[in-house]
Amino acid sequence: MIIRHLQYVVIASVLMLSGCSAMPTTWTHPPMAIPYQPSLQQQIQLARIEQILQQPNIPQTTLATIYYDRGLLHDSLGLRDLARLDFNKSLTLNPNQPDLYNVAGVIFTQMGLFDLAYEAFDSTLDLAPEHPYAHRNRGIALYYGERYDLANDDLLPHYQQDINDSYRVIWLYINDLKFVPEQAQTLLQQRYAASDKQDWGWQIVRMYLGDISEEQFLTEIAEQSKDNQQLALRLTEGYFYLAQRYQNQQDYSTAVMLYKLALAGNVYEFVEHRLSLLELDRILTAEQNAAPVEPVPPNA
Repeated sequence: MIIRHLQYVVIASVLMLSGCSAMPTTWTHPPMAIPYQPSLQQQIQLARIEQILQQPNIPQTTLATIYYDRGLLHDSLGLRDLARLDFNKSLTLNPNQPDLYNVAGVIFTQMGLFDLAYEAFDSTLDLAPEHPYAHRNRGIALYYGERYDLANDDLLPHYQQDINDSYRVIWLYINDLKFVPEQAQTLLQQRYAASDKQDWGWQIVRMYLGDISEEQFLTEIAEQSKDNQQLALRLTEGYFYLAQRYQNQQDYSTAVMLYKLALAGNVYEFVEHRLSLLELDRILTAEQNAAPVEPVPPNA
């Protein structure tokens, strides 16, 4: 088993950044990427927005867009409280924003506020019934709210709209493990067979199916990532979905380690980063609730 023995090496930072193909194959630690840092472009964008906000007589709809854009920037930098403030300002100025409701729903899901998340995604779909992500995101929120039948009602039609999207298949499988556990593996195999198997995400499916080992899965990420950015993105996804496997096997200590590794790249925008925080909080809460209470000694 992969993390239990930690048979990996951290790839040298120079090799990560250069995308060199001459990677070592004997590892003693899990592969890591250099964490994301705020880019110069992001910092310039924030400065420009601040300058624009100093101008007088900005139309209300334009101001709503500016706050929304700044909220997305803050969110991408991990400044989520500032992002929420911007999103609230934007919605106050213009409530007719399906994309903003979708982002709000994702944030509420991460916070474990599932009823608010459902309402936000419902608002998205009321305003934009064909929104490309709201059904998936609502399905994920319903999964975390343990409403697996309703999650299936969102995730299955979303998958059927694009059977070649590996992540639609993966989230259906994660929900199926709770909804129809005896059929989950068979359904995953069928959906994999029906796909074009083109994008990288199908490696996650192959790992779940046992077609490749966990060692092969991480080795391929390390050796085939073209630069540090791609390495960080793929490790964020890879560690999160590995953690899901161990968590489903009730190996919570390994799952916690993997969720922490998924967070290590600072890829704040990825749903896998957001949900790693949620999963860690849920595991910690469950452990605290399950901790035995020491009896109070009787008075002498």
